[in-house]
Amino acid sequence: MAKSVYLTSTEGRTGKSAVALGLLDTLLGQAPTVGVFRPMIRQGDEQDRVLTLLLERAANGIPYEECVGVTYLEAHEDPDAALATIVTRFKRLEERCDVVLIVGSDFTDVAVPTELSFNARIAANLDAPVLLVLSGRARTEALGTLGQADPRTADDIARVAEMAQLELTAAHAALIGVIVNRADPAALEAINEDVSAALENVAPVWSLPEDTLLVAPPVSAVIAAVEGRLLRGSPELLAREVQDLVVAGMSMEHVLPRLKEGAAIIIAADRSETLLAVVMAHQADTFPTLAAVILNGDFPLSPEVERLLDGIGSSLPIVRTSFGTFDTVQRTMHTVGLLSPDSPRKFDTALALFRAHVDTDELTSRLTLHTGGVITPTMFAYQLFERAASSRSHIVLPEASDDRILRAASSLLARDTVTLTLLGDESEIRRRGGELGLALDKAHIINPVDSPLRETFAAEYARLRAHKGVTLETARDRMLDISYFGTMMVHLGYADGMVSGAINTTAHTITPSFEIIKTKPGVSVVSSVFFMALEDRVLVYGDCAVIPDPTSEQLADIAVSSAATAAGFGVEPRVAMLSYSTGTSGSGSEVEKVRTATALAHERAPELLLDGPIQYDAASDPAVGQLKMPGSPVAGRATVFIFPDLNTGNNTYKAVQRSAGAVAIGPVLQGLNKPVNDLSRGATVEDILNTVAITAVQAGDAKAVDS
Repeated sequence: MAKSVYLTSTEGRTGKSAVALGLLDTLLGQAPTVGVFRPMIRQGDEQDRVLTLLLERAANGIPYEECVGVTYLEAHEDPDAALATIVTRFKRLEERCDVVLIVGSDFTDVAVPTELSFNARIAANLDAPVLLVLSGRARTEALGTLGQADPRTADDIARVAEMAQLELTAAHAALIGVIVNRADPAALEAINEDVSAALENVAPVWSLPEDTLLVAPPVSAVIAAVEGRLLRGSPELLAREVQDLVVAGMSMEHVLPRLKEGAAIIIAADRSETLLAVVMAHQADTFPTLAAVILNGDFPLSPEVERLLDGIGSSLPIVRTSFGTFDTVQRTMHTVGLLSPDSPRKFDTALALFRAHVDTDELTSRLTLHTGGVITPTMFAYQLFERAASSRSHIVLPEASDDRILRAASSLLARDTVTLTLLGDESEIRRRGGELGLALDKAHIINPVDSPLRETFAAEYARLRAHKGVTLETARDRMLDISYFGTMMVHLGYADGMVSGAINTTAHTITPSFEIIKTKPGVSVVSSVFFMALEDRVLVYGDCAVIPDPTSEQLADIAVSSAATAAGFGVEPRVAMLSYSTGTSGSGSEVEKVRTATALAHERAPELLLDGPIQYDAASDPAVGQLKMPGSPVAGRATVFIFPDLNTGNNTYKAVQRSAGAVAIGPVLQGLNKPVNDLSRGATVEDILNTVAITAVQAGDAKAVDS
């Protein structure tokens, strides 16, 4: 059984770090503790960028220093001694991990004898199969391409693969697969066939198409390259990638037609009329949104121009550099974008390309990973997003005026997790998305104010609420509310689910669901659960968000619904009905409420493993459970915890979240005919991503039942 995989390449600039990110993401979904090891790094005080990036993603708590072998200089001076050190340090790390991703050297200018051969020799000594990364691009990059380069032919790549295989074989390194990165999108099939033939089909071959976004530099990197400073504009837009360059050396009317989405515009500082025209074009719906304006030269802006720019109020970054036009262009053109945590769109794109073009099931089966039955938060999230993507669900996000929603939407669309509809003014949403450098092209956008669906929805709402005296005119006004409009989309099948609450209150989000979607047959209440992802397992807590003081009947409903929700997300339900007393040891109205609820839940779902009343320690700790409730199928092994009231549940989930470092995913609403989920107003982008994925899974399960 392979406990590690060695990722190496034949040359520099292959985009190996993007492949490493995709491979790490795959491993994190399969194994509890994934280590990252760099056999060789540069010498110096700065930490290795790739290792730091991957360790942050792996979140395994292993210090950076324990994930490093030797420096390039040590490997050059005494390769044999360096190899011995690498093996020793790797073996120490391997003992702490279920699987280790080893990322080979970067082909720096520090000479290491026959670099690929040395990587192969390391892989053989670490007993790690090799995943080889080949470049689909010529190494020499032409001037003026912002990190892009000419594509290689399938035949050229096949010859490189053949020579690499000879070196691996000579060092007794086993090849587990080949990834051709930055390949010509029009030649993927031909590349796979030619490389496979050259290797005599000894290993699978996958090709990832070139995506210019991955090599595009952010505005911040361009500023550094031209030694510039931000003159005006929003600092939060400096992470946007510069995907093209326009030199505004002609008159204003000839510059405007040449503006491109995501471009940086280089303008001589004394061409104020061109500057003003470009800034106004960026603001207009009829022109692309730009990444930045770079003013070159030492000419100051006049007070009148400054005042006019203040009046326009644009957030477009305007950068000042003292270089001339030629030097500014050269420096900008040779700026290469690198993967970093500050560029979530790059991350999303890299992961999406890997998942779309690499058969991860085949890859992991060749590693024969063993997980030991442990489920970490990362594994749970990976499986959640895999299920969400396979559900092909359509989710509506009403609060598209919020940047967090737009950022989450961009990630979801880039990963191809769901189909999305955003509610709001389309021009405003797309302009803001463009300013933030987000990928919202695939998003459907509906403005309830002028949508033809408004009349249809109003008629249906008036019909549903006629018994409450709702007229058609009132219903038309109600459909201007994004929560009602989004809920009606779900009700009438225009979307499969809805996620809201980043701006609006819980009541504002879910009240329309009570009126329109209503509860499932046999369910009397809508309740909620949180998935509590601990270090080695996932628990389910309910109800921690909706019902303040449930009756015995409602508690029984919550228990049955929570068990079903747990099972739907791969958590085997063993339900503990919590109280301050275990079994028959205590009395009082609160204990009796739980005891009655336990009996009712048994009647409604006799097949469930469910027990109570029981204290939390007896439910969660095997030793205490055996002592306090011997013979119980739940005591000490509970996975679903039902709290007697909202006060207890809400405080407990927050205490566990903060004190135990658990990841709390939710609240997840249950009991509705169709899925609608609420966000907290302090929700992070990650919270939104998780909630949308859960909603998509719920929608997929509902569609499966209906079919």
